[in-house]
Amino acid sequence: MGNLLYTIAVILVIFWAIGFFAFSLGSIIHVLLVIAVIAILFRLISGRSV
Repeated sequence: MGNLLYTIAVILVIFWAIGFFAFSLGSIIHVLLVIAVIAILFRLISGRSV
């Protein structure tokens, strides 16, 4: 479960970066970033190792 959350978070951050620098999709890009950050924080708080 932890690996899946971390992978999803990394993918969302990559999509956010692509969208932020290449396209103007509005607030959807920032919602993806917030979801990615929440997933990363959840992984760090839970303390599970890779």
